[in-house]
Amino acid sequence: MNTKPLTPEEVTEAADIFFPIYECVKKRMSDDAKVEDILKVTENVCALAQKLRVQKEAEAQPFGFNKKQGDSAND
Repeated sequence: MNTKPLTPEEVTEAADIFFPIYECVKKRMSDDAKVEDILKVTENVCALAQKLRVQKEAEAQPFGFNKKQGDSAND
């Protein structure tokens, strides 16, 4: 495991990803929601988003005889 301190650039990159997601969840919650509650909901929403991504990717995959041309070894 890498134990070197994070660089400001690495933290900035992570914050650029995290905060829009956090704000998206925060907007949908009540005004009196605590940060801890928002973080818990954000974790669950992200887990659901990952699950939905996997489902969409699986649905988009060809199966059986519905393969694209060039997928067989004879092409």
